[in-house]
Amino acid sequence: MAKNQCPPLLNPLFLSLFVLLATHCHAALTKERKVHVVYMGDLNNDVSAKSMHHLMLQDVLGSSDAAKESFIYSYGRSFNGFAARLTDEEVQTFSEMEGVVSVIPNTMLQLHTTRSWDFMGLTMNVTTPAPYETDVVVGLLDTGIWPESLSFNDEGMGPPPKSWKGICQTADNFTCNNKIIGARFYKSDGYYDETDFKSPRDSVGHGTHTASTAAGRPYNGASYFGLGKGLARGGVPSARVAVYKVCWAGGRCGLADILAGFDDAIADGCHILSVSLGASSPVEYMQDPIAIGSFHAMKNGILTSNSAGNSGPSPYSVSNNAPWSLTVAASTIDRKFVSQVQLGNGQIYAGHAINSFALNGTYPLIYGGDAANYSAGATDLTSKYCIQDTLNSFKTEGKIVLCDFLYDGSGVLQAKGLGTIMSDRRYTDFAFSYPLPATLLLPDEGESVKAYIRSTSTPIGTILKGETFQDSVAPTVVSFSSRGPNAVTLDILKPDLTAPGVDILAAWSPVAPPSGSPVDKRSVDFNIISGTSMSCPHVSGAAAYVKSYYPSWSPAAIKSALMTTASFMDSRKNEEAEFAYGSGHIDPVRAVHPGLVYDAGVNDYIDFLCKQGYNTTTLRLITGDNTSSCASSTYDKAWGLNYPSIALSIADGQPIKGVFPRTVTNVGYANSTYHAFITAPSGIKITVEPNVLSFKSVGEKQSFLVKIDGGVVSQLPIQSGAITWNDGVHQVRSPVIVYTVLPSMMMPNTVMKPFSFDESSFINGLL
Repeated sequence: MAKNQCPPLLNPLFLSLFVLLATHCHAALTKERKVHVVYMGDLNNDVSAKSMHHLMLQDVLGSSDAAKESFIYSYGRSFNGFAARLTDEEVQTFSEMEGVVSVIPNTMLQLHTTRSWDFMGLTMNVTTPAPYETDVVVGLLDTGIWPESLSFNDEGMGPPPKSWKGICQTADNFTCNNKIIGARFYKSDGYYDETDFKSPRDSVGHGTHTASTAAGRPYNGASYFGLGKGLARGGVPSARVAVYKVCWAGGRCGLADILAGFDDAIADGCHILSVSLGASSPVEYMQDPIAIGSFHAMKNGILTSNSAGNSGPSPYSVSNNAPWSLTVAASTIDRKFVSQVQLGNGQIYAGHAINSFALNGTYPLIYGGDAANYSAGATDLTSKYCIQDTLNSFKTEGKIVLCDFLYDGSGVLQAKGLGTIMSDRRYTDFAFSYPLPATLLLPDEGESVKAYIRSTSTPIGTILKGETFQDSVAPTVVSFSSRGPNAVTLDILKPDLTAPGVDILAAWSPVAPPSGSPVDKRSVDFNIISGTSMSCPHVSGAAAYVKSYYPSWSPAAIKSALMTTASFMDSRKNEEAEFAYGSGHIDPVRAVHPGLVYDAGVNDYIDFLCKQGYNTTTLRLITGDNTSSCASSTYDKAWGLNYPSIALSIADGQPIKGVFPRTVTNVGYANSTYHAFITAPSGIKITVEPNVLSFKSVGEKQSFLVKIDGGVVSQLPIQSGAITWNDGVHQVRSPVIVYTVLPSMMMPNTVMKPFSFDESSFINGLL
């Protein structure tokens, strides 16, 4: 090549072709139609929503036929908007239209189980029955349901409530009954996996599990291959269930489908919504389908219970941050599953696993690092992890393989291994199930097993079938549960509370592999899994339990009752304190007698959104009320929202100072006097004015101020305090936290794009 000659790819001819090709590809991409949601706020009852949506599409796309081809959903039963296939240029056009709040791409959100209800104190022999339980409808946006499950039989149940307006879509022989009174399904992208049912029927298992956790009928003798055997039931066994299938194979939940599910669930007449899914990271409110849907649910008197996410223990990882919904962390119960390893030298190690397999006798052991599949390019440095295509089946066939990595066992199965002992430091506070005999040890225990294997020419051992041990330190928040602070609104504490979400036994779809592995061909009616997806329906059931006592209570009142009666959690067990567990561990029995509640309505949340930077025009669209207005759309603190918890974020290097107005409503005794008891962290002063509240009637409201003062702080970790109102019978507790936040995190309206499914989804039970 001559000294100054261009290399081939930089030759002017090649460069011109490259630029032309790139330009053509960019133009093609910008003209590609992708599903978007055009969100327009509340309904305008003066016009037909569907007709208006079609006219808007026709105007932008140029013809009625093009509009029909592009159109997917019209949201017009509970709020205003539509889903359609749009180009980038059309998205921009709609974004600039008067009357449009936001245009949101159809990103994929992710799915975020008997003993648990007894652990919370809501036993089957609770003396006072819930008076209106059969009238309460719990709606679930999830993967559908298996209607033939014994958890959903309708024996002894009367017809649905007269207020019910839902339908049952009966494709694939799906049927409803007096327990499952409504069922719908949504699939905006039109793509179906070979395992999907084109109906509300559940092929994943997740939706069946959550529905039975919240409101399943009692079934005695439930177990997972004999493990966890007992009475399986939901928190409100007599409540009705309505399912809205918005999630499909692989845990993919389309944004457009989620909003369609909300639109129908609100209009159908659900009373509590349970949504065990969310974005992988915090999302600004009017870009978040769950925040949008739950806002309109709240406006219609419906409380939405959300999972906090499975991205813990990283800070700022909690999702579903809207203050009008209830965000639930996941914690342990007093039962854990172990599977012991017994070696030929007599040593026994207790590992973490939900192991349903029983090996009879002992078998040869081998270390994965000594069984590399060199012909496939593996080495001992890769085969020790036992992932697929790294193990030599001639060495591992019929043996128990020791692996230095937590995986799903598929690599060992592929290499004809009999079982696996895994060694890893991750996820040791809950257990997974596997498609083969397996258990998980800590690294030092794994090193001991490895030393034994290499100490003899004939190492042998066995993996014992799983059993249950008592967990005396429960409840603690599990490692995977997403943590605060709230990255969207720093002065709203999230999560709100915690509930059982570890090793939960509940109903399952018999066509879904119980371990989550596609090589697992077993079929079960009940399964044991973990996740904030499991804690969420516990709170949904508890909310329905409170609703059955007080049908007229607002969503905020029910939420307050659950939060202020939650059991105190010990920060020595969770260093993140309230950022891990919020107000504490749920106590459904106490929640029906809270004494006082912190109530809030649409106008309170409008004022909150004003302080988050939304303007009057946008808020009038969201509420459908032309009287809604903001004195200012300048960003301000969220201190004025009547929230049951108090969070004060301080910029690094600034003094601690905050004033929080609060109002409580008396729902206890007519004539009662409450005294404020304050717990303050060292160096911080908390005062309540007035510190005595006297009530003369039920429904009476009293207001007070909470003042927080302290010195200048730098990189202050969370400081925990509390205010407890006590009348001698009721203890109404609100956590008070103070913390510093780095300037880079002080972005109240940052949008972070979710991805389709949790990256650790290869580990079967964490959904």
